[in-house]
Amino acid sequence: MNIKEIKNFGQLKAAGYEHKTVKEELRRNLLQKLMQKETTFEGIHGYEYTVIPELERAILSKHNINLLGLRGQAKTRLARQMVSLLDEYIPVVEGSEINDDPFQPISRYARELLDERGEDTPISWLHREDRFAEKLATPDVTVADLIGDVDPIKAANLKLTYADDRVLHFGMIPRANRCIFVINELPDLQARIQVALFNILQEGDIQIRGFKLRLPLDLQFVFTANPEDYTNRGSIVTPLKDRIGSQILTHYPESLEIARTITEQETEAAISEKQHIYVPELAKDILEQISFEARKSEFIDAKSGVSARLSITAFENLLSTAERRALQNGEESTSVRLGDFIGIVPAITGKVELVYEGEQEGASQVAHQLIADAVKTEFENYFPKIEKLQKESDVDPYDELVSWFFEQSGFELLDTLTNEEYKERLDSIGPLQSLISKHVPDVAPEDRHFFKEFILWALAEYKKLSKYHLGEGVHFKDVYGSYIRDL
Repeated sequence: MNIKEIKNFGQLKAAGYEHKTVKEELRRNLLQKLMQKETTFEGIHGYEYTVIPELERAILSKHNINLLGLRGQAKTRLARQMVSLLDEYIPVVEGSEINDDPFQPISRYARELLDERGEDTPISWLHREDRFAEKLATPDVTVADLIGDVDPIKAANLKLTYADDRVLHFGMIPRANRCIFVINELPDLQARIQVALFNILQEGDIQIRGFKLRLPLDLQFVFTANPEDYTNRGSIVTPLKDRIGSQILTHYPESLEIARTITEQETEAAISEKQHIYVPELAKDILEQISFEARKSEFIDAKSGVSARLSITAFENLLSTAERRALQNGEESTSVRLGDFIGIVPAITGKVELVYEGEQEGASQVAHQLIADAVKTEFENYFPKIEKLQKESDVDPYDELVSWFFEQSGFELLDTLTNEEYKERLDSIGPLQSLISKHVPDVAPEDRHFFKEFILWALAEYKKLSKYHLGEGVHFKDVYGSYIRDL
C-alpha cells in the first residue's frame, strides 16, 4: 500500500485497508515475529526466559500490562520497545485531536467531517514512533492533565456555552487514542486520579466536568511500579489493579556475564570516545561484582534495589579516571588500574539507599567496602582461598610474597605514575609473577600488571598485608613487620 497516494477516505477504502485496534496490531505483528523467530525486544538482556515470554503472552492476550520491579530493571525500556510491534503507519482523520480512525470515528469533529465530506474526507498518516505517550505519576498530576477539562478560552473564541461539548480540551489519554500509553510509577498517582482510569480501562467512556462522553478509546496501557512504593508512598487501588490484565515481575541480571553485556551496551558511546584506554577483562568483572555485592550488603536497603545504572555510570567514571591520568602524564594511551576504582566512588554513593547502619558508616566508606568485597569475591576465582593453616606443615602459597614485604619498609603505587613507572614498580615484586605463572598462566600480557595489583589489594583485604589510601595513591606494607623491627 502506497500511503503517499492515499489522501482521502475513498482512496483508503479502495486500497482495501482493514481497521484494527492497537492491541490487534500488537498481537498480529508479534505473531509474525514469533513465527519468523525474530528477536522481539532488542537490547534487553537476561529476560529471555523470564520477563519477555510473560510480556509476549500478555500481548497475545490483548492485556493491559503492569511491569512491577525495582529501579533500573528496564521497565520503561520494555514499554518503549513495544512501539516496534505496531504497524508502521495508520490512517487518521486529518485535523483530529485524538487520532480518529476514519472507519470508526469517535470525536464530534471527525463524525461531522465524515458526514459532511464522505469519501472526500482528508486522511493523514501517523507513524508508529509518534504513537507512544508517557506520563510520570507525580503528586501534582490532575484529572485535567490525563482526561481533560473545559477550556474557557475555546468557549470564548467560538462563542459557545459551557453546555456545548466543543468547549472541551482533551487530556493526554484521549490524545493518545490508538497509541501505547505508559504511566510510570503508578502507585505515586493519587487514589482519586487512579479512580478516573476505571471506565477508560473497562467501559470505554470518560467523564469531564459535567460531560459524560461515550469515547471508546483504543489504547494499550502499560503501567510501571516499584514494590517499594506500595508501602512508602502509595499503592495501586484494588479496582484498578483488577482491571489490569497481566502483572509482570522484572528482576536484576542473574549472572556477571549478562550484567557485563548490559553495561557494555549502555556505555558503547563512552567506549568509542575512549578507545585509547584499555580495560582488562578482570576490571570489568570487578566492576559488575560491585553491584552484586551492593544487593546483598547489610548497609544497603535491599527493598530499594541497586539500579543497573550503578555499573553503567561507574564504568564511565572508571574510563574517565584513566583518561585523566593519561592526559596529565602526556600519554596517548593507557590501561585501567585497580587504583582507578577510587574514581568510581561518586557513581556508587548516589545510586544506593543506605539503612541506618550504612548511614553510620558513611556513604563513601560503604562504597569503598563494596569495592573491597568485589575484589575478594573475584580473587577466589583465580587464586587459592586464603584460610588459616590447619597444621604447621601446611604451606601458605602467599608466604613468599608476605616475606618480601616483611623485608621492605613499604611499597607505594601512586596515581600519577606513568605506564612504564607503574609496570616497573609492580615488576620489582618478584613473588607476584610467580603467583601469576602458577595460578593464571594464560593471562594476557596486557592484563598481567592489573593482576599483580589485584593480588596486592586482595591480600590487604584478607589482612595479609596492610593498605593505606594516600591522597595521591595507595601504600602497602607488611602487617607486623614494622612493629617487630621497632622492637
